[in-house]
Amino acid sequence: MTTNRNDKVSEETGYTSPWIVERADPYVWKHNDGTYYFTASVPEYDRIVLRKATTIEGLVDAEETVIWRKHDTGEMGHHIWAPELHYIDDKWYVYFAAGKAEEIWAIRPYVLECVDADPITGTWVEKGKIELDFESFSLDATTFNHKGVQYLIWAQYKGDDSNIYMAKLANPWTIVGPQVLLSTPQYDWETQGHRVNEGPAVLVRNGRIFVAFSASATDHRYCVGLLEASEDSDLLDPSSWTKHPLPVFETNEETENFGPGHNCFTVAEDGVTDLIIYHARPYRDIIGGALSDPNRHARVQRFTWNEDGTPHFGKPGKAAAVTQ
Repeated sequence: MTTNRNDKVSEETGYTSPWIVERADPYVWKHNDGTYYFTASVPEYDRIVLRKATTIEGLVDAEETVIWRKHDTGEMGHHIWAPELHYIDDKWYVYFAAGKAEEIWAIRPYVLECVDADPITGTWVEKGKIELDFESFSLDATTFNHKGVQYLIWAQYKGDDSNIYMAKLANPWTIVGPQVLLSTPQYDWETQGHRVNEGPAVLVRNGRIFVAFSASATDHRYCVGLLEASEDSDLLDPSSWTKHPLPVFETNEETENFGPGHNCFTVAEDGVTDLIIYHARPYRDIIGGALSDPNRHARVQRFTWNEDGTPHFGKPGKAAAVTQ
């Protein structure tokens, strides 16, 4: 079953709905020159792609370039998942997860580097696997800089739980110091089908650092939760973080947004309007396995802020109302 883009701009969100079809785990980087770059998981899980445009809507029809392909053998040989593009110290980096060709579920985080100005035409070099404290299924690495320190946040299994961990980086592919547990599945909405916290995405505003994350199985029960900490706290102290007790973004049958999750954040062309980028399916029931269903489509909508300083994402397919 394949659902194609309907070429209509949604009155609710102001953007084409769905936005970019068959692209799960979407990630958008707005560069300092205003250019938008887009990457995501492709249904074949065999390559990393990039698009660029001067507008969010321009990414829909932008040419897609393959910047890297999986190996035929060994590490980085299967399940190429959830790439993210980052710009650190005047260089481009892609964080992604991959399995081994001969051991496809040995998923680990990896990094690519490009020193050229244009990440689409530039040369990408493999920096290898991010070495973690313990070996287990690990994915969805993201990075951010706060007060001059570069941090890595990722998801990793311990026992039956997929947890969120955090550490400092010595360089974009090397962890230094302790690796601390930020979040483990504890509420009912985090344990539907599987016990999952994954797909962390960082948002800094109002004196706080927010980490959105995805929870439960990757079907209609998939949803987004929220962690927060004071920007002045010790971010590597687990007690600095609070988890909101309810999901902040979940299935909306009215707009046919099922299982919204694995989001990122960016801003619109005006530099002010906040946007959440996420994927969701247009139907509830999946034929076959969740990973073999290609119709996790990338979507975009604006979000606003509550009076208490927390983000208000609205409902999937219905952007949060603009407040004065």
